[in-house]
Amino acid sequence: MREDGRETRNRLLEAACELFSKKGYHKATVAEICKRAGVNVAAVNYYFHDKASLYVEAWKHAFEKYPWPELSDSSTSPEEQLRALINYLIRKFTDQGYQGQFARLYMMELLNPTGLVRKCWHELIEPRRRTLLEIIRKVMGKKTVDEDVLLCELSIVNQCRVLLTVRPCDLEYLLDQPITPGFLEKLASHIAEFSLAGMKAIGRKEHI
Repeated sequence: MREDGRETRNRLLEAACELFSKKGYHKATVAEICKRAGVNVAAVNYYFHDKASLYVEAWKHAFEKYPWPELSDSSTSPEEQLRALINYLIRKFTDQGYQGQFARLYMMELLNPTGLVRKCWHELIEPRRRTLLEIIRKVMGKKTVDEDVLLCELSIVNQCRVLLTVRPCDLEYLLDQPITPGFLEKLASHIAEFSLAGMKAIGRKEHI
């Protein structure tokens, strides 16, 4: 693909990420996306064939801007790695800018499912899931990834995901304080300590 073609395609993806994350798939139109990108409507057909394919590619594009933290240092304990991942998820789920687009796309898909990204989502998330599952397995002292590990993964992710599924004003009411960067650090620390204690307790039960 020529350089100008790559630039046009990238502008379409950026515009699609922005509008799909704000309006969802059904309400965001191809005409709006092309206007935001500064291209002719025919460009969507040329580069992506149709709106549905553009939506899938926008998911992939947004996901690439959502890089997983580097955890390859063997000197870092599983507990420290888990804390780093929880901090990462809290930051991404609350980012209102460029890097928060994927979280907002995900939320829009939850609210108005299209069925278009199920396969894509599983392919994108699976390598990251495996990293988290392996960390949980080590914390729990498990030999394999079993049902307990999978349930702990679900618990950890959903404690972080509450920031997506509850309105900020409702969270502030429930917590009786504003959602500030300092509070988000405390929340990440709480989720980590709560989860670590629970996982270790479950792991110990197996050996009693």
